[in-house]
Amino acid sequence: MTPVIQQNVSLRAFNTLALPSTAEYFCSVSEHSQLLQALELARTSALVVTIIGGGSNIVLAGDIPGLVIQIDLRGVSHRYVTAAGNATGDLANAVDVTFAAGENWHQQVLFCLDQGWYGLENLSLIPGTMGAAPIQNIGAYGVELADRLISLQALDRQSGELVCFDRQSCEFGYRDSLFKHAGYDRYIIVDVTLRLSTKPEPNISYPALSAAVEAFCRREGLTSEAITPRLVSNLVCEIRRQKLPDPALLPNAGSFFKNPLLKQPQLNALLAQFEDMPNYPQPDGGAKIPAAWLIEQCGLKGAERGEVGVHDRQALVLINRGQASGAELLALAGEVRQSVEQRFAISLEIEPRIYGVN
Repeated sequence: MTPVIQQNVSLRAFNTLALPSTAEYFCSVSEHSQLLQALELARTSALVVTIIGGGSNIVLAGDIPGLVIQIDLRGVSHRYVTAAGNATGDLANAVDVTFAAGENWHQQVLFCLDQGWYGLENLSLIPGTMGAAPIQNIGAYGVELADRLISLQALDRQSGELVCFDRQSCEFGYRDSLFKHAGYDRYIIVDVTLRLSTKPEPNISYPALSAAVEAFCRREGLTSEAITPRLVSNLVCEIRRQKLPDPALLPNAGSFFKNPLLKQPQLNALLAQFEDMPNYPQPDGGAKIPAAWLIEQCGLKGAERGEVGVHDRQALVLINRGQASGAELLALAGEVRQSVEQRFAISLEIEPRIYGVN
């Protein structure tokens, strides 16, 4: 089926910040052949291509020239590892699940729980699509996508061929991957394969999640044996809903800034000045600092600047209060970054990808 190319399409409904933007040309692709045709059309018409998914990790700062392609590839398949090789040990419980890039992340987490496939429950309620998840190496409550990824397939826009990447070749880091650097604008992820388990082994090591589990069990009179992956998922959703606004009710892109990673000398210097600064030790001797704490210390939690603001319950979240423009939102982001830089000599990195800047 040939993709339908539309002209002058509003992208407000295609980004969770609900920012105004118009695509010069737009199409949504649900088949691999449609993606190839759309890319060929863009090539022959000399159109710049912009790829979007669920729109939960982008900032539209203006109109988008060229062709915007929304990836809406669907489908889920699985393979029990035991059937493939009579596996023993941990692999005896393994199931490899392949998700097409356009599948909704949270819906697939719930689907996997329904099937008795475990390992993604800590990542419940994260917005976005399966194809976008590896780009950001999404993570929450002690689990990262990289912990579960076996491989992914991506279309190489230079050669037109599908390329398979294993975990190592994705070059994962904290909220980082090859696809934000050398693979930036070169590869389009079309499917992702994750290794899950049929054996429930809830991971509640993350302090906030552990505390929530303990409080729930105490309240319900339950023992630790009652902790199931489904319960972990439910509690993660509860925690996230308490901290993060629903984009459908209050437009936002989730965490707007990455938690900075500091080397030991800078960390020690700051701790000497700010003894109560929370920090989470890293293998290299440095530490991860909560960006939300830094922003709060600058007095910006709950700040309002016209139609944009810093959320009053989670300082990492910037919100569109109504009819904001991308320029207004980025101006607020700049104010936040400048304030943190001046007080702590830390440069916050913006998480969402920014489009439409001349």
